[in-house]
Amino acid sequence: LVVGGDGRHFNREVIATVIRMAAANGFGRLVIGQGGILSTPAASHLIRKRKAFGGLILSASHNPGGPDGDFGIKYNTGNGGPAPEKITEAIYARTQSIDRYLIADSAPIDLDRVGEIPLEGRNGAITVEIVDCVADYAELMQTLFDFGRIRAAIKAGLTMRFDAMSAVTGPYAHAILEGMLGFPEGTVINGEPLPDFGGHHPDPNLVHCAHLLELAMSPDAPDLCAASDGDGDRNLIIGKKRFVTPSDSLAILAANARLAPGYATGLKGVARSMPTSQAVDRVAQKLGIPCFETPTGWKFFGNLLDAGLISLCGEESAGTGSDHVREKDGLWAVLLWLDIIAARRQGVAEIVQEHWRDYGRNYYARHDYEEIAVDGANALMKRLREMLPTLAGRKFGALLVKQADDFAYHDPVDGSTSQAQGVRILLDDGSRIVFRLSGTGTAGATLRIYIERYEPDPQRHGLETGEALKDLIALAGELADVEGHTGREQPSVIT
Repeated sequence: LVVGGDGRHFNREVIATVIRMAAANGFGRLVIGQGGILSTPAASHLIRKRKAFGGLILSASHNPGGPDGDFGIKYNTGNGGPAPEKITEAIYARTQSIDRYLIADSAPIDLDRVGEIPLEGRNGAITVEIVDCVADYAELMQTLFDFGRIRAAIKAGLTMRFDAMSAVTGPYAHAILEGMLGFPEGTVINGEPLPDFGGHHPDPNLVHCAHLLELAMSPDAPDLCAASDGDGDRNLIIGKKRFVTPSDSLAILAANARLAPGYATGLKGVARSMPTSQAVDRVAQKLGIPCFETPTGWKFFGNLLDAGLISLCGEESAGTGSDHVREKDGLWAVLLWLDIIAARRQGVAEIVQEHWRDYGRNYYARHDYEEIAVDGANALMKRLREMLPTLAGRKFGALLVKQADDFAYHDPVDGSTSQAQGVRILLDDGSRIVFRLSGTGTAGATLRIYIERYEPDPQRHGLETGEALKDLIALAGELADVEGHTGREQPSVIT
């Protein structure tokens, strides 16, 4: 069993309990990250490399930590990916009838010392192996990217700033970006994992990383500003005076992946979550490869990856990944961007603008209404679902609704069907409005509204996103009566 977490409050105490319970339940070996630290993608890689039974990842992703913050325990299966619904449902069912549990009475383990420690277990000796949390992951990254090319670009003047947000990617970023690639000391900020993430919210968006956006827009901007989240599976990409939306980032990475050694033979296919913009669809079409549209949740990508149907995948919520692990991977995405920048010898803004010229621009925004009353959120979604049969063919000003549905997904690998994955309003010009209830926090509900418009004309690629989407934003508010149901005049976060 592989065990590790993002270092948030209660991480070490839970690992101590996991060790004692694993010993009592017959495990033969536990592989634990030094200090209890493992990023989510690093844990996925270790599970796969060691052919482990599975892994426990102790994190609440990008949610706040500390004594009053969130804590989570996630189980990943032997493929390295999140447990599918059939397993989580079986676990939940078992929780309804637990009448006993087994736990060993063993001495505490020093999580900070690399090495093997024998313990007495249910079936004899159990070995607790404390491993360097970075080494295996760093070795994997060297097989995917041209570190020599990136080092040469750095020597030629390539600069960056990476914010680890006092979360799990700090040790990885220090070792790889500053140590192996040669970025100067100080390139990585907030690089020590802290139990409360330094009192900050470790979510790499433009609200919680406003300082990076300010730096990127300044005269002294580095070539790339980037960040990752609490458990290391999300990313933020900002070039000089150019924020890259996660949807555009996925599309640009797909279009340029062949420049990196790990993807030089081309991509088998790509996948995106349903709310993610359709920018990557246009890349797949040009490359002549399949593009899958799935519900939100990395487990849906896992089936496609395991079946060899896709090589690259991503979500609009800043998660991007590939077939190297079975999780999204924040630092991997940053390294792929660095390799592309080094190979093309262009800045981020130039790469983005050339992509729009070749494929068109998908104007896109996500409006989050966080910590709203659950009853109001449910009433809003109920209202939308009741309206669906009446919307197709209706005109709202210049906007004509072509189709309206509640997205359902039929998995091409295991045959399962996932219903009610989000209300979609599809317009005749290819624009979309999507409504979903989401969030893994503990306070209230989060309503997410996704607005997208495709613009093929390069002369119209310089519009402000809000201006390009204003009529769609107004329509979304009208259809859902957002203010009436939530009491909010404005979103909490706009991405």
